[in-house]
Amino acid sequence: MPIGSESGAGLAPDPVPEYAAWRKGVAGVLAKARRVEASELPAEPEHLLDETTYDGLTIAPLYTRRDELPEQPLPGAFPYVRGGDATRDPQRGWFVGAFAGEDDAEATNRAILTGLENGVSAIALGVGAYGVAVDDIPLALRGLLFELAPLTLVAGAATGTAAERVFDVLDGYSIADRAQIRVGLGAAPLTSAFTGAEDLDQAETVALAVRAIARPETVRAITVDGIAFHNAGAADAQEVGAAVAAGLAYLRLLTGAGVDIADAFGQLEFRFAATDDQFATIVKFRAARRLWARVAQVSGAPAFGAAPQHAITSAAMMTQRDPWVNLLRTTLAAFGAGVGGADSVTVLPFDAALPAGELGVSTTFSQRLARNTQLLLLEESRLGHVQDPAAGSWYVDTLTDELAAKAWEFMQELESAGGYLAALDAGVLAARIAETAATRAADVAHRRTAVTGVNEFPNLAETPLSEQAREPGPNARYGAAFEALRNRSDAYLAANGARPKALIVPLGPVAEHNARTIFTANVLASGGIESVNPGPLTIDAIAAAAAESGARIAVLCGADKRYGEQAGAATDALRAAGIETVLLAGAEKSVEQFSGTQRPDGYLALRIDAVAVLSQLLEKVGA
Repeated sequence: MPIGSESGAGLAPDPVPEYAAWRKGVAGVLAKARRVEASELPAEPEHLLDETTYDGLTIAPLYTRRDELPEQPLPGAFPYVRGGDATRDPQRGWFVGAFAGEDDAEATNRAILTGLENGVSAIALGVGAYGVAVDDIPLALRGLLFELAPLTLVAGAATGTAAERVFDVLDGYSIADRAQIRVGLGAAPLTSAFTGAEDLDQAETVALAVRAIARPETVRAITVDGIAFHNAGAADAQEVGAAVAAGLAYLRLLTGAGVDIADAFGQLEFRFAATDDQFATIVKFRAARRLWARVAQVSGAPAFGAAPQHAITSAAMMTQRDPWVNLLRTTLAAFGAGVGGADSVTVLPFDAALPAGELGVSTTFSQRLARNTQLLLLEESRLGHVQDPAAGSWYVDTLTDELAAKAWEFMQELESAGGYLAALDAGVLAARIAETAATRAADVAHRRTAVTGVNEFPNLAETPLSEQAREPGPNARYGAAFEALRNRSDAYLAANGARPKALIVPLGPVAEHNARTIFTANVLASGGIESVNPGPLTIDAIAAAAAESGARIAVLCGADKRYGEQAGAATDALRAAGIETVLLAGAEKSVEQFSGTQRPDGYLALRIDAVAVLSQLLEKVGA
């Protein structure tokens, strides 16, 4: 579309006549930053600011009326992009979820009732390997008002027997309108097959769904768990597309057993991860509803395409290091899921990536913070008072369309492989997700993607983690590679009484070296290496500083011009003082005139593979 200054005869006027002036301003800023003339930039220089997601979608720097799309139907109407429930209580908003699963049924019951008294409005009950014994379910659920607080089971292989005990409890529960009771039984054999978790088999799941259909309460037997794919490293479209493909497989299992298509749709609910990328999370939940509505439409049951969505904040984004930052991550995630229209949201405690008690705080404390994260959003920010507050955003509507298309494409890829089960058995699904996980890991390693407190702004003064906490977990946590380096540093500290260290050698005045000394200290700390910075050094003072530091590694920091004058002599001085490895903060081209012993051993630049470089440095000092 032509911009205002470019429109000619016969062309429609630009809906955003100010766009030309904005583009000109962007060109000016980019030209200055790149030290070129504006005329040397592309015709549409704003696209130099585009970002690409792991699904291959392009995020533009600005969305305007040019990107406007037709308004979607209201919540509760096909295709449910704006929400599946037309009558959601604005005073309640979404359901505030919490997991309860102590071994002790009495303790679990206390946790449930305490949560309900303090703002929780939906319960996930862990059973069997995930919590209370099956026979203790009635005790764990004592006092629960089922019509007010939806219940979901997390029981794995014990789902069938756990469901029987829940049905027994419900049979003894008195209420006039039993359809108000909402229960999810949590059977998830297809996604459990992806993760390797124990669950019901397919035949048992179908039989359980048939029993659920016959119940007078609103019971959904099956959970389509998109989080299984997310925690393995899937991008958003892969998570949604794989979940929809699994949902299709469930529909085929149920209808193949003689279940009516409308009843089959009524047995499924979805679970997705919410991340700290708030707009991506908003879009994910909206796009997922559109896809499932499309499946219902082509199945001849469009009125039944509004399956409930449960959001759980991402375990993959959580960090063990500087875990208090997780409070910010989960707040953004809960915001995104709530605004995106999730029916219920569960916020993981900020210390969920650590063993209980690792930080010296109680489980009750961390659970209260998780609960209050949502209550602040609902009761103080009043986000639940507006249905689909993101509607009309050119950015959100455009990205919803694009993500839905990409997720549908991924689902079709799995269908082309023979369907979800065939794609799973052939390894197609795992391979595609592994590709994304590897790309993201490389971005984190090269610090193109920041994980605050891990590869950016690390805190070496943190208390070292216990040996139990340093054990690798099941999820592909984004910061895990850097945290493994920190674990090595902790082990070195325990064995030697001090962390691995490196001497920073600032050359020239502060104005010349300050940016690179800060950068270097940040990078080294992300690998658990402590920086020793004596301040600006002359060549003659380097030997004394090296001896005093006790370091075996040194990093030269200064301006490129200064490197050309002093880097060779400084490197020689460091080697003579016993420094085994000399690095330079910057690019190799700045010292290309030097050779032999005057040439640094390596370089710390903006986009190095920091994990690989830091691992090598730790090896050099025996960590």
